[in-house]
Amino acid sequence: MQFETSVGTRDIEIHDVYVAGWTGRDRAAVDHHIAELAAIGVSPPSQVPLYYRVSADLLTQTSTIQVLGTDTSGEIEPLVIRSEGEIWLGLASDHTDRALETVSVAASKQICHKPVSSGLWRMAEVEDRLDDLILTCEIKESNAWVTYQSGTLASIRPLSDLIAGIALQDGQAMLCGTLAAVGGVRPAADYRMSLTDPKQTRRLSLDYAVTALPSIT
Repeated sequence: MQFETSVGTRDIEIHDVYVAGWTGRDRAAVDHHIAELAAIGVSPPSQVPLYYRVSADLLTQTSTIQVLGTDTSGEIEPLVIRSEGEIWLGLASDHTDRALETVSVAASKQICHKPVSSGLWRMAEVEDRLDDLILTCEIKESNAWVTYQSGTLASIRPLSDLIAGIALQDGQAMLCGTLAAVGGVRPAADYRMSLTDPKQTRRLSLDYAVTALPSIT
């Protein structure tokens, strides 16, 4: 994949992708969420955090993804990539099939493409203030943009811990967990996401649209 960085355009080959789940820093809140999902049929994780594997070719930088049916939704997540011994930070959406999630969380993540930003930051440039970085996701409802997710990386387990949890290697990428949805998890056709570094007054952006294909029975 091709990314824009502070040192120019970089081509990075990614051959393994992980999706880290249950990564909230507040363990009591994570346990409460696990119980909520269990009540609607979602099996609890075997461990916390849990590292799901998905196909590398699910990562995409296209502006539109196609999904099956109307039960999918995206969620903003920090993205880490290791290439040539260096770790990079980007932005991604863990688009997930919520109906399939009640059957298999792993399958629900594998079935949808994962949009990723075209830009990356060197982790070394921001690692001293990671908790201050701001994640924002907006969705379009009734033809207006509304806040769907908002918070800082302080709500997510330290990225260094997640990286160590899988011993991230060259050519590997990981989506690192998300924030609570304002108003509850729900589908949308348009997403607008950003990762902001307030100290440097800069941000990474990720915008994409969703086309729902008919689910034929």
